[in-house]
Amino acid sequence: MEYGYVRVSTREQNERRQFVALQEFGIERKRIYMDKQSGKNFERAQYRHLLQKLECGDILVVKSIDRLGRNYEEILEQWRIITKEKQADIVVMDMPLLDTRRDKDLTGTLIADIVLQLLSYVAQTEREFIRQRQAEGIAAAREQGVKFGRKPIERPPAYFRLKEQWIQGKVSARGAARELGITHRTFLLWVRENGDG
Repeated sequence: MEYGYVRVSTREQNERRQFVALQEFGIERKRIYMDKQSGKNFERAQYRHLLQKLECGDILVVKSIDRLGRNYEEILEQWRIITKEKQADIVVMDMPLLDTRRDKDLTGTLIADIVLQLLSYVAQTEREFIRQRQAEGIAAAREQGVKFGRKPIERPPAYFRLKEQWIQGKVSARGAARELGITHRTFLLWVRENGDG
């Protein structure tokens, strides 16, 4: 039996290209499993379901190694489980050397193992570079004064009157907050920000 696996990292990414490639390979749509989830680990529902289905002699086809995952050690572990424990084959369409159906002799296995280790290392390194670039971009934006998170709530005109009443003990924080339509914690935070609390 031939199965396909498709993975995209976010809901916004389009999985169509992978589906088309797998169907052109000859895999029926009903035998293609898909996750919309990060490749950092293999705790993915559809991948787990597919892994349970795989039996000796079956073939798992993926468009590229990073669609399988992006964690170097876990890619190698999953590869071992599929090819050694389950005795199924794997075909990575973008890398003909990673086709375990062919060259099952010692040299072929060695070459596939070396290429797999190199590509899975590259996949994890790329994931780490993406995280590093994101962190650098956020730091650069902060240096330029970009604020992240929700915008602070504007203080309504009644706040200043209620703050004075609260300072004088004429109204509780909860009472003032209720009148302003905010939580009492927000009211107290505003007061502290102004240095009055």
